[in-house]
Amino acid sequence: MAAKTNSERHKESGVAKAPTGINGLDEITGGGLPRNRATLVCGGPGCGKTLLSMEFIIRGITDSDESGAFISFDESRQDLAENVQSLGFDIEAMTESKQLNIITIPFPPQVAGEIGSYDLGGLIATIAHGIDSVGARRVVIDGIDAIFSFFGNESTIRRELKKLIDWLKEKKVSALLTCERGEGRMLVTRHGIEEYISDCVILLDQRIVDQVSVRRLKIMKYRGSLHGSNEYPFLVTKKGISIFPVTSTMLDYTVSKERVSTGIEDLDAMLSGKGYFKGSSILVSGTAGSGKSSVAAHFAASVCRDNKKCVYFAFEEPAAQIIRNMNSIGLDLSPYADSGLLKFHARRPTEYGAEMHLLTILDTINDFKPEAVIFDPISNLTDVAIVADVKAMFTRILNHLKNHGITSLSTNLIHGAGDPMATEIGISSVMDTWILLKITEWEERKKRSIDIVKSRGMAHADRVHGFTISDKGIVFNV
Repeated sequence: MAAKTNSERHKESGVAKAPTGINGLDEITGGGLPRNRATLVCGGPGCGKTLLSMEFIIRGITDSDESGAFISFDESRQDLAENVQSLGFDIEAMTESKQLNIITIPFPPQVAGEIGSYDLGGLIATIAHGIDSVGARRVVIDGIDAIFSFFGNESTIRRELKKLIDWLKEKKVSALLTCERGEGRMLVTRHGIEEYISDCVILLDQRIVDQVSVRRLKIMKYRGSLHGSNEYPFLVTKKGISIFPVTSTMLDYTVSKERVSTGIEDLDAMLSGKGYFKGSSILVSGTAGSGKSSVAAHFAASVCRDNKKCVYFAFEEPAAQIIRNMNSIGLDLSPYADSGLLKFHARRPTEYGAEMHLLTILDTINDFKPEAVIFDPISNLTDVAIVADVKAMFTRILNHLKNHGITSLSTNLIHGAGDPMATEIGISSVMDTWILLKITEWEERKKRSIDIVKSRGMAHADRVHGFTISDKGIVFNV
């Protein structure tokens, strides 16, 4: 039986929900936003409010066959179309097919005359027409706080907002309203809107961490439903918003007895003759030149030879250099890369912050859906964050891979005279199989050796074996 997702665990609540289709958000909210109720999304400029709300509408059309209406006070129809086109959303086609209605209401001065000084009757009539014209089941009002600049009295703002929310509920539409965050960290919105939109409140935030811009999402409250209560980093990717519930590390994944070859016959023999467990995590550690990347490349080639996909995350070398280097030991990885079975993702660790690496890695894995993943070397990730943060990030990645039955192999560089039984980020304890490579000098020659430190759930060799790296790959000494 497959392990339950957080979304499945949360679905015991009786609140009807509208799936957002946004990667990660449905898991955090336990199935989506409250159906036929109002949700507030607030945050500062550039946090992603408009994009999240537009994706909620578009995913409703494409995934749930629910038409939508999008009301904007800040951007023109053309600007909205251009902003989301780069993400692959063709809102013009949806508009022509009567699945989507975009209504732009300029402020000021036209609407001010329509709604008068004390009520939103004109605005509600405009929204009602927009909903009815396409039979919308989802509605977004983007920049709702823009209209409050015409009301000087706080009690008037509260009264008119309550009238709007009650009307949306009577219309039985799943509504999402966006607004700017209030000044000061204690204020969620400028006018205390969150007090009246009591069903669900989502806070978006953008901050600079170690000179890197990071976006985060938090569910402030969700009436009648369990939900993730932590802050979650998110990315704006080519496919829309991608959120990862980084605190999801429950140890309830399924395990497999199936084996996968290491790609090295003699190493398979050291692991009871069958190789690694499918879905397990493997650590290969050693000093520079000990053969870590060669062991990783043998595994990648073996996976691809079985017509299965593998992602190779390289934090030290570009893909072309890895392919060239492996050619020198008789491993030609280029056919697998050309056929799409082997995907290289080469980035310097310093290019992103730790959270950005986490999300980029997970987004690549979820998009490519590999059978195996390689990280070479994980020790380089300490360049972007303190060891504790890197360990937490990588543990969550491993947990995600285990939940999906994906086998992972990570290399770790031991620096100089460093302790061979320690890793740079302290993750050896969470690994299922740990392989230690060593280089020693004897009679003015280097000798390489391989030792299986541990391999959970299987008999494995307790002897250290010598090996060489030649034009035939890794060859064990007889």
